[in-house]
Amino acid sequence: MPSVSREQLARWDRQLVWHPFTQMAEYEPLILEQGDGCTLIDIHGNRYIDGTSSLWCNVHGHRHPRLDAALRQQLDRVAHVTALGCSNPTTIRLARRLVDLAPPGLQHVFFSDDGATAVEVALKLAFQYWRQCERPRPEKTRYLALSEAYHGDTIGSVSVGGVARFHAMFKPLLFATDRLPAPDPYRPPPGVSEGEVLSDAVGRLESVLAEHHQRIAAMVIEPLVQAAAGMIVHPPGYLRAVRELTRKYDVLLIADEVAVGMGRTGKMFACEQEQVSPDFLCLAKGLTGGYMPMAATLTTDRIWQAFLGTYAESKAFFHGHTYGGNPLGAAVALATLDVFDEEQTLATMQPKIARLAEHLERIAGLAHIGHVRQCGLLAGIELVRREATKEPYPWEEKRGIRVCDHARKEGVLLRPLGNVVVIIPPLAISLDQLDRIAAAVENGIRRAVA
Repeated sequence: MPSVSREQLARWDRQLVWHPFTQMAEYEPLILEQGDGCTLIDIHGNRYIDGTSSLWCNVHGHRHPRLDAALRQQLDRVAHVTALGCSNPTTIRLARRLVDLAPPGLQHVFFSDDGATAVEVALKLAFQYWRQCERPRPEKTRYLALSEAYHGDTIGSVSVGGVARFHAMFKPLLFATDRLPAPDPYRPPPGVSEGEVLSDAVGRLESVLAEHHQRIAAMVIEPLVQAAAGMIVHPPGYLRAVRELTRKYDVLLIADEVAVGMGRTGKMFACEQEQVSPDFLCLAKGLTGGYMPMAATLTTDRIWQAFLGTYAESKAFFHGHTYGGNPLGAAVALATLDVFDEEQTLATMQPKIARLAEHLERIAGLAHIGHVRQCGLLAGIELVRREATKEPYPWEEKRGIRVCDHARKEGVLLRPLGNVVVIIPPLAISLDQLDRIAAAVENGIRRAVA
């Protein structure tokens, strides 16, 4: 294709490309064509700190030499082979590496494409498991999830999701899900104090499981942090209690670590923070360092054994993705794990986590800040109309968007969740870049709430 002007690219972007979660009648193009570490560069040469990790998936920065080299080396072998009846050495090595790193008991890996498909795989595996396990329980057909949960945008993952603004339109298409209030210390259930949130949430969970465990196949949870809900950070101990109760009542546990895994919380997997081993661990986003679409659903030998049998028994898992286990994705995922070791990523995160906490403490003192919350290098700053009553701004006023629009003028790319300003930089972010992100957010908040 002949060279295209920047103006033509912008016109085509408006007219031809349908952007997700975007009102195209109001869309103004931002066309990014280069990356450099934790910086992105648009077609006009403007540089921006990637304050959202390119939607929470970039880990070691853009154009990392080790990751680039891994892709090039794999291209010299093969770019893609199907996982249906075939395999590839690179993909096999990645499965071995993930099993070695994962919480104890997770011994088998099913590869797919993205976070929603990783969750979809777990939902279907759990459903089928109860029909063909050693003691079948076909009545276990329902799922338990939290309010404001987000697990992706396929029909199955939306069914266990709970963000009304995203999902209400599709309600007639969804299967029914049992739901519990999110254990949110800032917005607890009526009559529950902040200090009672943990005991209240655990009590509600046990009550539901005691009464309905015979029909519940699995509980789905984002460990520690409900990201798309506005960075709701669960009280310490909740995840551990969920694991103990689901095990007590023989309900499978699906841990959706698509957003919170791969080092985001300060450990490789969020489940490690409370020494939890789920029945399913769903990974994507940072799995390949933000380079390639790839996801993995890890599970236990208990689940695996229930799917073994003869061809005539039809116990196999009839589910698959064309690019599941793609060797290019596997190669860059292996390199991503190597860089974690070589650059001591988890250890070097600790000063960054502390610096972000310092900035959040200062920002919390601004007018119209209802709550700030942080877990590792995930943070949310909630804007409210009235701090005393926690009254939110109407979402139509775009307060969070205004903050991010100003931050962009200061060379920082952010994306809000309604009235919550979200900061999720690459793990490779520098302290200086963190300072610049925080300053841009603080200046944006002052203007957005003025």
